[in-house]
Amino acid sequence: MPQSFYDEDHERYREVVREFVKREVTPNLDRWEEDRATGREVWKSAGAHGVLGIRIAEELGGGGMKDYRFRCVVQEELAAVGAASLASGFSINEDIVASYLTTFGTAEQQREWLPGMAEGTIVASIAMSEPAAGSDLRGMKTTAVRDGDEWVINGAKTFITSGFSSDVVLAAARTGEREGRPRLSLILVPTSTDGFSRGRKLRKLGLHSQDTAEIAFNNVRVPVSNLVGEEGRGFHHLTAQLPLERLSIAWRALCAAEAALEWTIRYTSERKAFGERIIDFQNTRFRLAEMSTEIDVTRTFLEQSILAYNDGTFDVTQGAKAKWWATELQNRIVNGCLQLHGGYGYMDEYPISRAYADARVQTIVGGTTEIMKEIIGREIAGRYPSQ
Repeated sequence: MPQSFYDEDHERYREVVREFVKREVTPNLDRWEEDRATGREVWKSAGAHGVLGIRIAEELGGGGMKDYRFRCVVQEELAAVGAASLASGFSINEDIVASYLTTFGTAEQQREWLPGMAEGTIVASIAMSEPAAGSDLRGMKTTAVRDGDEWVINGAKTFITSGFSSDVVLAAARTGEREGRPRLSLILVPTSTDGFSRGRKLRKLGLHSQDTAEIAFNNVRVPVSNLVGEEGRGFHHLTAQLPLERLSIAWRALCAAEAALEWTIRYTSERKAFGERIIDFQNTRFRLAEMSTEIDVTRTFLEQSILAYNDGTFDVTQGAKAKWWATELQNRIVNGCLQLHGGYGYMDEYPISRAYADARVQTIVGGTTEIMKEIIGREIAGRYPSQ
């Protein structure tokens, strides 16, 4: 199929990203997995290479590129070497926290945080999930109470990506109620603030080198000016940004599936059984044909979704469709590829093993497959309201 999604600028940028990955990522992957952390040097190097902050305004130290395809390039190159943990951490910085600050933050907030995020000297995290609430944002218990010129925050969060290493947390908290429903607000909390604490660094099935933690707020006081967006409009702000978050997850899923298939084609072309290459068995060719077709069809859909995001027409329902389909595809493809590796697929010396563990959370994070289908189903049902 002819390639028309990227242009020459994207491919030139790819060369920069690929060199960064070759020099700074690939040699360190195994050590990061053992350490269960990437450390900060790779973030600083990413900033120096222009891998971070590509969509942040130039006057704030970023690349000033609104075109999301540049972020797509980064995700493809990280996926090609199996760096899912780093890709996930970068996405929190780039597609979530930086996007909230760019869209809803004040000029002062943007000047304080975005240059460091573009440089890789500031790692950010977002704190929504809670031990008893999960995906139910309306069940959130964390509170922020106004006291003069400060917010006083109390509560606990869990499953926080970069929660153990981040310098600033964008926290969602209840700041009141209206008609029996909580009013949520988004507040920036520097992790050096008194009363902020980190709990366990959580041990996970996959994404081992991505630190995930519990965090807590015990009478944490931050200035009122740390409010991001409007007070009580946090749920609306979250809803407005979720399509990009889900599109980012969907694209990472596609890239991971493509990488897994490429590894498997190479493996089955080299590995022999019963005197023949594995790729020469009909079952292998059929499975590869099926997976290749599914990936190509999904890429076509997601490329159109990226272009729709670029021109401002990508919406919540499209985000839900992209997210659930691509992440379920990722799990199917990676599972099928591991099967074709046979016993070696279960060994960590092959990247498919790590990819299998890393893939599982994708149908959960950012909203489960079931919630995505509910969003889509409600939109469909809403076309024909009850009489």
